[in-house]
Amino acid sequence: MAGIYLHIPFCKKACHYCNFHFSTQTVHIQSFVDALIQEIELQKSYIKEPIETIYFGGGTPSLLNEAQLKSILAAIYAHFKVEATIECTLEANPDDIHPIKLAAWKQIGVNRLSIGIQSFQAAALTWMNRAHTVEQSHAAIQMAKQAGINNLSIDLIYGTPTLTDQGLMEDLDWIQQYQINHVSCYALTVEDKTALKKLIEKAQIEDVDPEKQARHFEIVTSKLMAMGMEHYEISNFAKPGFRSQHNSHYWSGKHYLGLGPSAHSFNTISRQWTISNNALYIQSIAHGQLNFEIEYLTEANRYNEYMMTSLRRMEGFDLDFIQATFGKSYYDHSIAIIHEMHDKAVFKQNENRYSLNDGAKFLADGIASDFFILESAPTP
Repeated sequence: MAGIYLHIPFCKKACHYCNFHFSTQTVHIQSFVDALIQEIELQKSYIKEPIETIYFGGGTPSLLNEAQLKSILAAIYAHFKVEATIECTLEANPDDIHPIKLAAWKQIGVNRLSIGIQSFQAAALTWMNRAHTVEQSHAAIQMAKQAGINNLSIDLIYGTPTLTDQGLMEDLDWIQQYQINHVSCYALTVEDKTALKKLIEKAQIEDVDPEKQARHFEIVTSKLMAMGMEHYEISNFAKPGFRSQHNSHYWSGKHYLGLGPSAHSFNTISRQWTISNNALYIQSIAHGQLNFEIEYLTEANRYNEYMMTSLRRMEGFDLDFIQATFGKSYYDHSIAIIHEMHDKAVFKQNENRYSLNDGAKFLADGIASDFFILESAPTP
C-alpha cells in the first residue's frame, strides 16, 4: 500500500515561524491546479501499489475551492488504483471553515480534517502572526463536528515566548472538552530564512527557551495520555483507532508520492523532491517535464532513516528486523550503541524491540543520531 501527498503552496499570510514553501500570491492558484493535475498524469508510474491515503498539505489547502479539489481527486482516481477505504485528509485553517465548505469537502471524499489551531490563546496567535482568531478556532471545531467529521485532528504549537504553562494547559483542556480524536503538538523551532529567525537576531522578539519547551513537552504528554490518547509518535497523539494513516506511512517506510512544488517522494530505492518554485514548477509541467532532484539511498541511509523514524514512534526499533534487513554488522553496531547508552537508561525493552522511556522522548532525534552511520556498513 502507498500514499499520495499534494503540496498546495498558497497562504493568506506568512506565519513568522514557517519555513515551508508557500506563496501569498493566490491569484495563481488555478494555474497551479492545472499543472498539478498534469503532474498527476506524468507521475502515474511512480507507484504501482494501491493508494490507501491521500493528504492535502501546504501551505493552506483549504484555500482551494470545491471544483479545484474535486478535479484533483478525479485525476488521482483516473490514474491510480485507490482503495475503497481511502483516508483522505485536508489541512484547513480555522478562518476557511464554514458549513458550506464542510459539506462540499465531505461530498467530494474528504473524510479526515486537520485544523491548524496552533493555540487557543490570543497572544500566542498574534505572536505567530496567524490569520485566524481564537473565536474562529472554536467555531471551526464546532462546525466540523456538527458536519459529522469524526476523524478530526488539530495542530498545537508549544514553547512560544507568550504561551504560559497555564495557557498550554487551557489549550489541552479544550482538546478534552471537544473530544478531539487526534492532536499534533509541535515544539516551536527557529528555522533559518524565516521572519522569526530575523526578528530574534535583531532582538525585536524574544528567543525560545529550551527549558520551557522541555517542560511544555512534559505537560503535553502527561495531559494527553491521561485523556486516553496514545503517544504514538513524538509529536502525535491519538485515541485508539485514530492514528494518521498517511503520516504513519512516512514513519514505517512505505512508498509515497509527493506532488506539487517542494513535495518529496520515496520508493525505498531513492528519495526525490520537486523544485521549490511555483513559476518554474508550472512552466516545467506545461512542457511535460518533471523538475526534481533525486538522491539514491545507500544501505547506511536506509538504516539511519529507520532508526530516526523508529525512535520517534512508540513501537521503537526491532533488532531482529535490523539483522534481517541490513545484516549482522548493523545488528552488532546497534547492540554496541545500546550498551553505550545503558547508564543513561533511555530505553524500554520488549524482547528484541527497544523504544524510548517517557523521559527520553524529547531527546529522540539526538538519541537516534548516536546510531547513525556515515558511510557504508559498520565494522563488526
